[in-house]
Amino acid sequence: MVRLAQEAQPHSSRGRELLDELTAHLGAAPGTVPVVVEDVPSSRFVDADIVLSSLMDGEGRLVGIGGGDQRHHLSLSDMLQQADAYSNFPLSQPDYANLPVGPNEQRQTVALGLRLLHRDGVPVALLQRKAEPGYGRQAAFIEVLCANAVVTAGLLAEFRRRMQHESVLKGQILSLTMEDFGPSSAGVTFHPRPGLTVDDVILPDGLLARVTEHALGIAAHREALVAAGQHLKRGILLYGPPGTGKTHTVRFLLSRSEGTTAILLSGGSLVNVGEAARMARALQPSIVVLEDCDLIAEDRSFGQGPKPLLFEVLDAMDGLDADADVTFVLTTNRVDMLERALAQRPGRVDLAVEVPLPAEHERAALLRLYARGLPFSADVIGTAAGRIDGTTASFTRELVRRAVLGAALQGVPVADAHLLAAVDELMADSASLTRSLLGSNGAGREDGGPDGQPTFQYGPGGLAEGTAGDVGR
Repeated sequence: MVRLAQEAQPHSSRGRELLDELTAHLGAAPGTVPVVVEDVPSSRFVDADIVLSSLMDGEGRLVGIGGGDQRHHLSLSDMLQQADAYSNFPLSQPDYANLPVGPNEQRQTVALGLRLLHRDGVPVALLQRKAEPGYGRQAAFIEVLCANAVVTAGLLAEFRRRMQHESVLKGQILSLTMEDFGPSSAGVTFHPRPGLTVDDVILPDGLLARVTEHALGIAAHREALVAAGQHLKRGILLYGPPGTGKTHTVRFLLSRSEGTTAILLSGGSLVNVGEAARMARALQPSIVVLEDCDLIAEDRSFGQGPKPLLFEVLDAMDGLDADADVTFVLTTNRVDMLERALAQRPGRVDLAVEVPLPAEHERAALLRLYARGLPFSADVIGTAAGRIDGTTASFTRELVRRAVLGAALQGVPVADAHLLAAVDELMADSASLTRSLLGSNGAGREDGGPDGQPTFQYGPGGLAEGTAGDVGR
């Protein structure tokens, strides 16, 4: 019935523009020319647009295809058949989408457009389109129409090679966003690199240096390791009570890794670990951060099959080549939830570091860190540090905030008395739940919300943008 209705519609000369344009450009009937399809991950679509634009080298033409929503449902071959029979696809302006290419920069990217060019003197037509899950297209792709198979193969080979080595993602801090249509449609969000120094991170002596050396120092010995047949990939597990500074330690690593690609996953976005591993391999040197892995230790809801998602994470870590300069950093508040899985997949994590509750001298250092510029005396800071035993860096930060707030409410400058009053308030028996919610004594979740789910966000105030003043130890 649909075919009869379409055949009954009047043909228009404008409707045959797609077919006529391709016939004129290719010098042959488009229906006799093979179409070769190349899939492009949604996260790499901007890269594909940049490469394809450069392949035109300032020559050729870019046109759009009209025809309403049906053009989004059909492949190029289908459109050619429809155009031949029903004349439904006039030429138009290309469709564009503004996609990020950096933390504060976007590129107008061809979302649906036909590139008409010549390659080694041979005419080529190339349809470029972004993923449209709402229309059943889970991935982006390009469709190449060319009568010469050797030319097609050469063009796609150069496209793949340049996609492998050229990317706006390289050296950036990224997060893969979870989309409604599954991991294959995940997009990319860019984040500014943090600017932390060693003085901004208060940890037991030697701990930060040990983690930094393992995460970033191994690459300096790449040639020696590869020559000896040793792998470069490594896995680091940061574990300990909530609020002690695991996430803050990761921020420091990101600060020190200029030029290294960082891919951040947390919560539901961990389903994208396979794509993250592929990106890390292509964009190395890379760091893949998997935050709060205990949340998915027994979770099968995101996995492809009966095994928990954590095993898929560990399999992705093991699937990289031995020469891949990739660091996986896992954080957890519940190492007991991971120990069995890690023991069943030995070798994925080769450094496990506990980030403990701060000792008294560390609590004093934290108070000095968060109170920079405030007139608290050394004696009162020492007294306060001694009275808040068993608390976390998150608690210390809140303590300083309460002192400043108390002074503001009184309309007077902040002083020692306000810090001691804040200690009395938060250490009182009636404030036990507040202390628990701040992560002290092992309760709550680091950077977590009231329902225990992570709020490991990558926007303002999140992992990639946090500072020593708004983050736990």
